[in-house]
Amino acid sequence: DNYLVREGTAALLAGIPEFELVATAASESELLAIVDEHIPDVVVADIRMPPTFTTEGIKAARVIRERHPRIGVLVLSSYAEEEYAHELLSQGARGVGYLLKDRITEIDTLAHAMREVARGGSVLDPKVVEAVVRHRERSVHSPLGELTPREREVLDQVALGKNNAAIGRDLFLSDRAVEKHISSIFQKLGLADEPDANRRVMAVLTLIRS
Repeated sequence: DNYLVREGTAALLAGIPEFELVATAASESELLAIVDEHIPDVVVADIRMPPTFTTEGIKAARVIRERHPRIGVLVLSSYAEEEYAHELLSQGARGVGYLLKDRITEIDTLAHAMREVARGGSVLDPKVVEAVVRHRERSVHSPLGELTPREREVLDQVALGKNNAAIGRDLFLSDRAVEKHISSIFQKLGLADEPDANRRVMAVLTLIRS
């Protein structure tokens, strides 16, 4: 909804050859009309847009996913709101992301998130994960309280859609150490023995489930 943020984001994306900006929108209704017309690979939307400036971006994301399941949707917010994350992912985590607006100044982070949701992955800002963790830890029975500080850091990186090698590089851990931490996270969260890609998504979903 903010002209400067919208145009600034467009300018950042224009510097990446693999991305082609097909349109911009200033409201929920305009966004939905443009998506129906162009069927883009990815939509980047503010959570708060006209007319009410509340959760139009979340509502638009739900509509887009219902109409066009193959489109990746990345929503931006100034705040790490647990309820926003819950509502956004209530239809599943495939092809959705939630980043804080200060991330859009880090073009590599924004580009990575767009690639992830475009290919059907999911991305959550670490600060969003932290907010969800704090909220869930108020529940005595939450398995999140079992995680060590290092395991929480690893889970933050998983939420950003990073593979083991990238996690190890960013946290200065060996591949083996990352594997051990992720295995421990899966065990503590009580995740079933499913394919690893599924368990990584489920680990993030565990943070937002009631």
